[in-house]
Amino acid sequence: MQIRLFEVTDFVTVQDIYQQGIDSKNATFQLARKNWQQWQESMLQDSVLVMCDLDKVVGWAGLSSVSSRAVYRGVGEVSIYVAKESAGEGVGSQLMLSLITRSELLGFWALQATIFPENSASMALHSKYKFRRVGQRNALGKMHGKWRDVELLERRSESVGTD
Repeated sequence: MQIRLFEVTDFVTVQDIYQQGIDSKNATFQLARKNWQQWQESMLQDSVLVMCDLDKVVGWAGLSSVSSRAVYRGVGEVSIYVAKESAGEGVGSQLMLSLITRSELLGFWALQATIFPENSASMALHSKYKFRRVGQRNALGKMHGKWRDVELLERRSESVGTD
């Protein structure tokens, strides 16, 4: 398997994997996949990575801005999605490690994630890579008629923003 930067030709498969997350009802508040313009506006393109098994994309990870304010330019929101058929094969771990490395090369000193507490696989993955729980946002949003909580996690770089 190989990790590389996202290419435009990956978009359909990346969105198919994202749709699997949407369908799980435990990965995102989003109810529909993003079109190209929404994707371009939401993701920091230099940060998006894909993992390929031969020529097939089996997972992706990337960062979104948490704010347009300059003071937050080094803080990114993590997105990481693995195709159902590749779950449990270490794809998420490899993507997370590569995303952390990539984020530091891009000058990010902090990464954050908001995760449904029921998403135990994502909680465990983030914990493995030194994300710490900083709180819970209660009833943050309504999804399918039910108010959902999210856990807020963050990870500080050990090499960027330490001075």
